[in-house]
Amino acid sequence: MKILIDVAVEPAALAALRQAGCHDIAVITPPAEVARPIDAAQLKGVEALFCTFPPTNAAELRELKWIQLASTGYSQLFGLDLSARSVRATNGRGCFDVPIAEWNIAMMVNLARDVRQMIRNQDAGIWDRGAIFQREIRGLTVGLWGYGGIGRETARLAHQLGLRVHVLTRQGVAPLQHVYCVPGTGDAEGILPDRVFRHGEELEFLRGLDFVVVAIPLTKATEGLIGERELQALPRHAFVLNPARGPIIQQAALLRALREKWIAGAALDTHYHYPMPPDHPLWQFPNVIFTPHISGSSLSPKFAVRLWDIFSLNVERLRTGQPLLNELTADQLAGA
Repeated sequence: MKILIDVAVEPAALAALRQAGCHDIAVITPPAEVARPIDAAQLKGVEALFCTFPPTNAAELRELKWIQLASTGYSQLFGLDLSARSVRATNGRGCFDVPIAEWNIAMMVNLARDVRQMIRNQDAGIWDRGAIFQREIRGLTVGLWGYGGIGRETARLAHQLGLRVHVLTRQGVAPLQHVYCVPGTGDAEGILPDRVFRHGEELEFLRGLDFVVVAIPLTKATEGLIGERELQALPRHAFVLNPARGPIIQQAALLRALREKWIAGAALDTHYHYPMPPDHPLWQFPNVIFTPHISGSSLSPKFAVRLWDIFSLNVERLRTGQPLLNELTADQLAGA
């Protein structure tokens, strides 16, 4: 199989693939995390592409059979008609479960104890032992809107800290199959939630929460899914966490919820612009923790190892006719 790699190399994994001697492997140097054209000569005969963004001239990949993405999000594949071309696609699901779940837990603690204000007090030399800084999260309820790998690892950690876990999914909670998972993490069997809500029960789900974590991908169906109705359903003491994609929450609704105190605050790692302009109002709220899309950063030293593990496993699975890990469905590739 002819493989073209347009991601940063993990030397040990690349060496192992080459030593297997089954494949013709080419590496683009330097790799890019933006869509751009690639010389048609490099694309000729390529059957497998490992990238973050397909090239803008992806139509030149006439013999392509499979794309492995270096990201969990896959909106960059929309409009490529991969299913019609019989091209399979897999994503980097599972690489970010651990760091994003840790971000979720950290943000819950930081929001509950108002660590932002404590840091401001430290900077100003203010000694304030107010009760707001002494709260704990044990016994509170976290709602996971979506129960993929990130939701499942967040659930595992939350249970360890004594939180109740509620989950909202379209089809209920089931065991995961053919999905990459870091050993010892997550909830592959789907047994951890204390309560499961389904499509149509969104408002009931939201009314009982102390924290809601957005843990679904951005698709045509989920863009703007959370608006004023949903944010008003939350208790006024609840916090919103969004490590998924900014536009899943309607921007105007979120701003109004914060200004009118429908919610107690938010932690936001995904945004409406990249970078967010310095005059954007979300920077200014004292009860918002604003991080620059680093909850699942590809700069983590473990990211490349996990990503190349997925790719290497899938190369072998494709060669031997086994199900691929993290394979996207035709509906997903269509943005449904």
